[in-house]
Amino acid sequence: MKLDTLCVQGGYKPKSGEPRVVPIAQSTTFFYEKAREMADLFDLKADGYFYTRLANPTVDAFEKKLAALDGGTCGIATASGMSATLLAILNVCNAGDNIVSSNAVYGGTYNLFSVTLPKYGIECRFFDPDDTKENIEKLVDDKTKVIFAETVANPTIVVLDFDKIADIAKRNQVLFMVDNTLVTPVLCRPLDFGANVVLYSSSKYLDGHAVALGGCIIDGGNFDFTKTNRYEEFLKPDESYHGLVYSSLGNTAFGVKCRVQMMRDLGAIMSPQNAFLTNLGMETLALRMERHCENAKKVAKFLENHPKVEWVKHASLENNKYHELAMKYMPNGQGGMMSFGVKGGCEKASQFMEALKMIAIVTHVADARSCVLHPASTTHRQLSKADLDAIGIADNLIRLSVGIENADDIISDLEQALNQI
Repeated sequence: MKLDTLCVQGGYKPKSGEPRVVPIAQSTTFFYEKAREMADLFDLKADGYFYTRLANPTVDAFEKKLAALDGGTCGIATASGMSATLLAILNVCNAGDNIVSSNAVYGGTYNLFSVTLPKYGIECRFFDPDDTKENIEKLVDDKTKVIFAETVANPTIVVLDFDKIADIAKRNQVLFMVDNTLVTPVLCRPLDFGANVVLYSSSKYLDGHAVALGGCIIDGGNFDFTKTNRYEEFLKPDESYHGLVYSSLGNTAFGVKCRVQMMRDLGAIMSPQNAFLTNLGMETLALRMERHCENAKKVAKFLENHPKVEWVKHASLENNKYHELAMKYMPNGQGGMMSFGVKGGCEKASQFMEALKMIAIVTHVADARSCVLHPASTTHRQLSKADLDAIGIADNLIRLSVGIENADDIISDLEQALNQI
């Protein structure tokens, strides 16, 4: 099936007499008549559900739909996008290991990597995504377990050069993880460009309506753990799970370990209610992304030509430094996220946002409604001035998430607010 059909039909096929729409399995546990049936589930000899902390029918339908959209082998739905990132990293990293990450990432991710993980002995080495392949590769050593980046960075709108980073990862036999939240598989499938694991905050475009918190990890099934000694835990028996050797599972090794070890112990599973709502939102994902992209292109053009706007960052603009990369990896649209700078610095940026009437100031992006935020004083306020400068977040940067309203109404609101500063 094509991607837009998978958005509607993927992940769930009812049998005769069953609900046509994915039902909410609002139960923590599941009944079996035979003890052997339960034992087979724990031993991975049979498919099924026994406790919602590990798997649930409603959550499973969402996982399967997103895995199909991305071309992955399995999905693990989590309580939030941050928990998806954390579990994916901990699935391969121990104290003494390191990860190599783009510095153009969401503020919460940057803080997780730079502050929290080092407390547990996991180092992060940041690189400028525009740096040369040679300089980035110098950060990789025998303790590197992950190379991490975002397809389109939040909020700097840096577009990832997949070929450059994938080549480094492949030559060093290191897992390449990509956060694909701001474009979704409708616009870009990272697994097609060399990524091994794809991450999402499903609270954004996948849900699309700002009603369901969640995240997801997609196992690409394209990393052979038997070809390197870098990941010992995949090669030796896990005594905490019946002596299972994860590499023996082939193209689901990463995903199964993440579920039966990480999710078992940390418990950050998506709730059935949120899985139901996200799955419902995903039915219109392809339609919404088309409108988001169409609107954003018009809005970016308007802002680019406004005398009170200092700069605009959206890859649809032909003079944008990432336009060529975006056409290569996201030819059908560059998403609804952009950033721009209002002339006059932080004070004028605040005045502009407060003058908006329809577009709201909220700590969210990528849903049906247009919204703005000032990252330097909110989502990235934990970073120092030097860190903000290093990752390109100016004090006048406004993050604009363009919704699916009529483009003329969005532009009209932006125009009247700009006229007031």
